[in-house]
Amino acid sequence: MTLAPSDWTLQARCQGTADDLFVEGAQQKKARLVCRGCAVRPHCLAEALDNRIEWGVWGGMTERERRYLLRVRTDVESWASLLLGKKGANPPK
Repeated sequence: MTLAPSDWTLQARCQGTADDLFVEGAQQKKARLVCRGCAVRPHCLAEALDNRIEWGVWGGMTERERRYLLRVRTDVESWASLLLGKKGANPPK
């Protein structure tokens, strides 16, 4: 099931705790625990990667982890397609 951006955010486990996910450095690793078991984690991560969001924890990944992923997977045109199983996704190498 594909959700519109406004729909998936309403189902996010972190709803109402967003400030807790915008911490710096080592605190981000602790903050990402909120994402464990979240039903919309792939939607959140795709949003951050597709829009190159630089700050905070998104989809269980820290800023550094997302930057690394974007560097090593330059072949991905749409993270939403890849993570949410939409047609046109580039297969992982």
